[in-house]
Amino acid sequence: MTTLTPLYHLAAEQKSAEVTDWAARIAWVVGLFVFIALVYWLMRQGWKWRASLQSDLPELPGPPEGFADDEKLLTLQGRYHASTTAGQWLDRIVAHGLGTRSRTELTLTARGLDVVRPGAADFFIPADALREARLDQALAGKVLPEGGLLIITWQHGETVIDSGFRSDRAAEHQAWVDAVNRLTGTPADTELTSTTTEGTAR
Repeated sequence: MTTLTPLYHLAAEQKSAEVTDWAARIAWVVGLFVFIALVYWLMRQGWKWRASLQSDLPELPGPPEGFADDEKLLTLQGRYHASTTAGQWLDRIVAHGLGTRSRTELTLTARGLDVVRPGAADFFIPADALREARLDQALAGKVLPEGGLLIITWQHGETVIDSGFRSDRAAEHQAWVDAVNRLTGTPADTELTSTTTEGTAR
């Protein structure tokens, strides 16, 4: 009997330890979910705060009447990455849905650029609002391989904007740079232009 008593106590201690371990694990998981929820909430608050600062940005225009019948200069399917204040690759614009990444279909005609974004806000850039196009590799904190982004610069109200797109076929980017710059009268420049610092771009 005396031999079984220590074994009984040992089994009880092991069972107690198992219960304690489960309680600790549950507490850890709950704490992790609370932390993730807090980070998400803070991000949403920051997003709303940034949107309120950009409330003076006018509503995004839609395509003009009859645009679908215009002669298409170029079309593109790919992704819309972000928009920032022109020349400031980290100053993301979130007003009117411009901060939402999405799939996109671009159509360029002599009257401007139509940006269709399934699941996000579409918008149209009139030809006289286009400023230039270039190849880049970084925008709104996103860094891609050299020349991986097609950046189109345009003016909306008083704000000059850089919008970043990436085609499903990256070889199309240069043709878009050439076509947009012909439309705007911008001198041709085939070299990569980066708005990041040299160290960040690398």
